[in-house]
Amino acid sequence: MAANEKTITLFTTRVRQMILQFKQLKKENEELYAMVDERDAKIRQLEAQVQQAQRDYSSLKMAKMLEVTDGDLEGAKKRVAGLIRDVNKCITLLSGSEE
Repeated sequence: MAANEKTITLFTTRVRQMILQFKQLKKENEELYAMVDERDAKIRQLEAQVQQAQRDYSSLKMAKMLEVTDGDLEGAKKRVAGLIRDVNKCITLLSGSEE
């Protein structure tokens, strides 16, 4: 029976080792899943930041186009005002020569 007891003791020891190894692998697996979840959350955050940056870029691009248009508008207004002054001068000169 000593051989049977030795076999049972060996079997018990192996089972305990397997249980410990299982617990260790289970813990490692949970840690890896937590890391994956953390990375997924970071990816979602970064994707949101990229989308926001793209929207901001589009807004800035639109604002720049409007700024250029406003600048052109100011220049056009100045040119029209200058032309009106020139026309007024011509009218004044013509009016003065008719008298």
